[in-house]
Amino acid sequence: MKIHRSLAGLTLCCTLAASTLAFAQAAKPEMPAPGTKMSPSETYNKLLNNFEKEIVDAAEAMPEEKFNFAPTQGEFKDVRSFAGQVKHLAQANYYFWGSFAGSSAEAAGPIDKLTSKADIVKALKDSFALSHKAIDSMTAENAFTMTKGGTLGGMTTFGLAHMMDHYGQMVVYLRMNVIVPPASRPKS
Repeated sequence: MKIHRSLAGLTLCCTLAASTLAFAQAAKPEMPAPGTKMSPSETYNKLLNNFEKEIVDAAEAMPEEKFNFAPTQGEFKDVRSFAGQVKHLAQANYYFWGSFAGSSAEAAGPIDKLTSKADIVKALKDSFALSHKAIDSMTAENAFTMTKGGTLGGMTTFGLAHMMDHYGQMVVYLRMNVIVPPASRPKS
């Protein structure tokens, strides 16, 4: 039990640190003045916008002919392909935010059967729209009110942390195919 609590605490700390960094990076052009109160939906949507851009750009950067790439050398037995990573993220968005946006995790079932890059990327974008819909409904009053599926604030924090795990795997797959992830390319 102590290990589980320690891991949960470490996960929360890492998520908050990554979220703070991502928020600062995403918000630079439009940074509110110090002392400005922001609603939970504004805060989380800024974070989600940044993560969404990195993930969608990475998905679009992988060529169609390499979309099903999965590493085979080293400790990569039974890992998801690049397409599998993208589909998993789309499905996870329904899991984390579906019930808060009037949908369900089951609605993501058909995503697993998609095969073309265009269809998979569209499903990813649609899942982000659903995520934003849920986060748009977040207020200071309801962010941590328990529902059947948890709290919207808690699921959002977990969902954002989960995204970055899989985004990291997508970055590795892009680099293994000699593709610089869009977020790492020089800004001109």
